[in-house]
Amino acid sequence: MKKLNSASFPISLAALLITSLATCSSEDPAEEVATETAYNTELNVQELMALVLEPASDILWDSGGWVVDASGYEELWPTTDDGWAYVRAQAAIVVEAGNMLALPGRAADNDAWMIYSEGLSTAGLLAMEAAAAQNKEDFFDAGGQLYSVCTACHQAYSPDINNRFVDPSAD
Repeated sequence: MKKLNSASFPISLAALLITSLATCSSEDPAEEVATETAYNTELNVQELMALVLEPASDILWDSGGWVVDASGYEELWPTTDDGWAYVRAQAAIVVEAGNMLALPGRAADNDAWMIYSEGLSTAGLLAMEAAAAQNKEDFFDAGGQLYSVCTACHQAYSPDINNRFVDPSAD
């Protein structure tokens, strides 16, 4: 190791400082990667909803709660570990569908759309946690949260979707 004398120390320190500053960048490398990444968004939002999100959501809603009708009382909860694992996997699809809806090329805007996308993922995570714990009440609540996010988003971005279930002859 070379010993520095008192005269060369300030020069070495200045060189080290200049080198350190030169390697630093005001740009965040994560931002640079994000702008360079190309996402395959060939599926449009309607296809993503119909082929990915809606089937997974329907399974969640059909797997929690109860039905009381003329036939009697029926609980909808999974009854086996495999059943709970299956609905947990469907909840994971909901989580990732929220992320897919937030991708550039799919996001309608950077305001409410992103809040709804995040809300979708959050509801899916809650359903995953409840399914892992086989907690019926929390699973039901997560399904309700998922329904609320979906309904609010549809009201904001696709109000006609809510009207497709209304009988036009009832007016």
